[in-house]
Amino acid sequence: MNKRNILLLFLLSVFCVLPSVFAQGGIKGKVRNNKGNGIAGASVTARLDGKDVKTVNTDSKGSFLMEGLKAGTYNVAVDADGYSMGVKYGVEIKNGSVRDLGDRLILGVDQGTQVIIKGSVFFKEGTSLTAAKVELERVNDDGSTKSLGSTYSNYSGEFSFRPPPGVKKVRVTAKYKGVEASKEIADISGAGIYRTAITLDVSRSDK
Repeated sequence: MNKRNILLLFLLSVFCVLPSVFAQGGIKGKVRNNKGNGIAGASVTARLDGKDVKTVNTDSKGSFLMEGLKAGTYNVAVDADGYSMGVKYGVEIKNGSVRDLGDRLILGVDQGTQVIIKGSVFFKEGTSLTAAKVELERVNDDGSTKSLGSTYSNYSGEFSFRPPPGVKKVRVTAKYKGVEASKEIADISGAGIYRTAITLDVSRSDK
């Protein structure tokens, strides 16, 4: 076989492969957090039939483009440091087109990376107290305090706060019908859920 025939065979093989390559599809979109901000460096993985096919990372604005996917129905897994993993199921990819997922890929903050204050408010009989005002204060090293926010206990007497980073000690105060009580929680610098309970000197019959 001469060189000319070899070249012709090579070109024919290339032309046979190219259509299948260019016929493949892809996906694009944007990964955001609950505040609507793009998440940079998030990993986006396309899974087909339970297998990871391809992974790309988002850019500085949270956007990504993944190409070279054959036609099929994929599950798209999204993961980022400090956030809970999310999966979008049933993403159909067609040959020759890029599926736009828009900005609907939203990740919630992983609670395992945060300090969370959770507690309950009770009547003196020990039953749950609904609608008590609960205030959270930072307690500084010199004993001074700074308000970090307030909320109300829910139907089961529960409440929760997420203090900002750097807070080491807090005071939780519950108030209801002019009666109040406080609890302090120290050494909350490490991520985790810190629980407390406050009983007010108010009878359920005083509601």
